[in-house]
Amino acid sequence: MDSGWPARLLVDSHQLTVLRAVLTAAAPQEGCALLLGEPNRARAPAPADAASRIHAIWPCLNVWSRPEQRHERFAIDPREQLLAQKWGRLRRWQVLGTAHSHPGSEAIPSTTDRAWAFPPALMLILGASGELRAWWLEEPQAAPRALPTARELDLVTPDVRPSRGGEDLGE
Repeated sequence: MDSGWPARLLVDSHQLTVLRAVLTAAAPQEGCALLLGEPNRARAPAPADAASRIHAIWPCLNVWSRPEQRHERFAIDPREQLLAQKWGRLRRWQVLGTAHSHPGSEAIPSTTDRAWAFPPALMLILGASGELRAWWLEEPQAAPRALPTARELDLVTPDVRPSRGGEDLGE
């Protein structure tokens, strides 16, 4: 069964720059952030041109309970999640998922990432090589107790037009 999530995720180059900076700043620990934006509104199956869009990166501290494990684990404070949800609602956005870094491995969801996920979920991962990849995690259909399946999404950076000025920058 298809979740209706599109094959594409739109993120402008500014948001990618912010995301990379947030995730790499935590090195050698895993960095983490919440992704806010507009979900795909299409019903399953999603049309090929349907896409979700990230509008904001919400930087978070890695609060994994054992600091010596933060180089390979991350946790986001639930209070951060609530604040991000409240802030996003004011803009008619929602928390689409999380982003985190893998300072010592590839940008692929680990067994731990999949085990701790609450699917359906969006996950962006910055790997040790600097590669950023987007994943959609779904509940497995055949075996309900199995780990969520991970499907890679196309990460698309749309053309950005110069600003005319006068917009609210949230400052």
